[in-house]
Amino acid sequence: MSMMKEFKEFAVKGNMVDMAVGIMIGAAFNGVVKSIVDDIIMPPLGLLTGNLDFSDKFFILKNGSPEAPYATLAQAKAAGAVVMSYGQLISQLVSFLIIAFVLFMIVRWINRLRKQPEAVPNAKLCPFCKSSIDVAASRCAFCTSDLKND
Repeated sequence: MSMMKEFKEFAVKGNMVDMAVGIMIGAAFNGVVKSIVDDIIMPPLGLLTGNLDFSDKFFILKNGSPEAPYATLAQAKAAGAVVMSYGQLISQLVSFLIIAFVLFMIVRWINRLRKQPEAVPNAKLCPFCKSSIDVAASRCAFCTSDLKND
């Protein structure tokens, strides 16, 4: 088998195409989720927290030149200080939790749209012999009991 034929089979296989489509939809979906978080969720959250920002919170492990105090994380890094920037971790964790919650709500909504209506049962149990019979039956096919009075 030639290499070109093998490549063609690989490239047009259903799984490969499905995966490519999934990646493209995922990339587009990323923009939607980011917009929901940045444009819908964060403004009211910012108002509620007074625009609390953790990104500049840090511990100085070793002073740089010039020595501390540093007003911002960027100043500390520019001075060559060794810092543990725990504020960035907190900001990323909060962002992750918000994005995860938004994704959960979107997936939950989509799953509700997908739900199939419950099937109407087409069988019932005979009250006498407990055999499964059609719901419209007026006599049990197994024990021949009259079901008209049910």
